[in-house]
Amino acid sequence: MAGDPDEPRFDVPVGLFEDVEDLKAQLAALTAQVQALTAAGGTDPGQTAADDTGGEDDEEEGKYPPFILLLESPEYDDELRALIEWVEGVLVPGYLGEPSADARWCPFWFEHPVAVARLHACWLAWQELTDPATCGYTGPSVWHRDHLDPALRELRAPTGPFQGCTKGEHQINHRLPGQVPSAWRVENP
Repeated sequence: MAGDPDEPRFDVPVGLFEDVEDLKAQLAALTAQVQALTAAGGTDPGQTAADDTGGEDDEEEGKYPPFILLLESPEYDDELRALIEWVEGVLVPGYLGEPSADARWCPFWFEHPVAVARLHACWLAWQELTDPATCGYTGPSVWHRDHLDPALRELRAPTGPFQGCTKGEHQINHRLPGQVPSAWRVENP
């Protein structure tokens, strides 16, 4: 019988399957967080394991790398070395075509702090979003849309950090910061 309520429906929209995969990935991530909090031994949700142990180093502490521009040597050097391997081994051969006036690229990108910051953020997202165990099958698509494409647009734009770099010339300090607006200055009475 066509109107039987016990009969399964097969006219499910295709996008629903992608939504289900996203929900599965979010559930897996939340489950991992709950397990980590449970293993921490009943700390308050706002309290970290380091707070509970009086600031001692905890194995969770090094889990999430900080913003690369805030690191100091030797941590910065180690993080930059790993980033260079990813950019030169994955990003450049896979995603960058021949540089042009409309799509610039500097082979000394690691000397441009803005490029290092953007590429590091893109790399961190890539590490998270290309693992099907944590992000499902839609992670790479999300990475391309939300991280890679905007980062490359900004980096390779004519006004981006490589604007003074051409095939024959490399300029690191081609954009000097302007005067800080007076609203940002602290005036001493």
